[in-house]
Amino acid sequence: MTAVEVETVEQAPEPIVPGAPPPQPLWSDFWRGIADDNPVMIQMLGLCPTMAISNQVKNGLGMGAATLFVLVFSSLFISLLRKIIPTEVRLATYILIIATFVTIADLVMQAYSPLLSRTLGPFVPLIVVNCIILGRAEAFAGKVKPSRALADAFGQGFGFTMALTIMCVVREVLGAGTFLGYSVFGPHYEPWVFMIMPPGGFLTMGLMFLTMGWWSERKKAQLAGAAA
Repeated sequence: MTAVEVETVEQAPEPIVPGAPPPQPLWSDFWRGIADDNPVMIQMLGLCPTMAISNQVKNGLGMGAATLFVLVFSSLFISLLRKIIPTEVRLATYILIIATFVTIADLVMQAYSPLLSRTLGPFVPLIVVNCIILGRAEAFAGKVKPSRALADAFGQGFGFTMALTIMCVVREVLGAGTFLGYSVFGPHYEPWVFMIMPPGGFLTMGLMFLTMGWWSERKKAQLAGAAA
């Protein structure tokens, strides 16, 4: 009886797409959107809805949830279809996929939370042209596997929601003396009304940028000190 030789076939590695991000663990892809590459506080993207609707915490949570939903599902579909989407029409295809999920999010919000939908106004449909979502589709989801696209989308979505919620908390608590509509400082608190107006939004955003800049420089100094 002769031994049967089993021939093992090695699977060819997936070709590297030009401009694709370097290989990283999934946790790194997720964490990058939370801190090191936060879409609002580091990349300074999506600032229009961040400024416009951040005067109440419920607005920030609603906008963050809608953006997270669109970002996750559009990144997943773009990554799954990346090999069959022609390069010449990739941006139009990306926008079509993003618009599909924006429409779903808008209709669900109108059905289950009509008051919030009216409060957010045109900013939910405008997620279609949000720089964060189209930027991640072009720079990441269209060039990597679905698992990495999902990790990146969750990180960017949570990072956007976190930055938006921090702004909302500061502006609502100081500007109205409430948190999610409940009184924080009692009836004798004199609200800082300007905090729920545009000047308060610019001031809060500037302080956030200042804090993140200080934190980034401190981190760089620590890494430089450890390498020396």
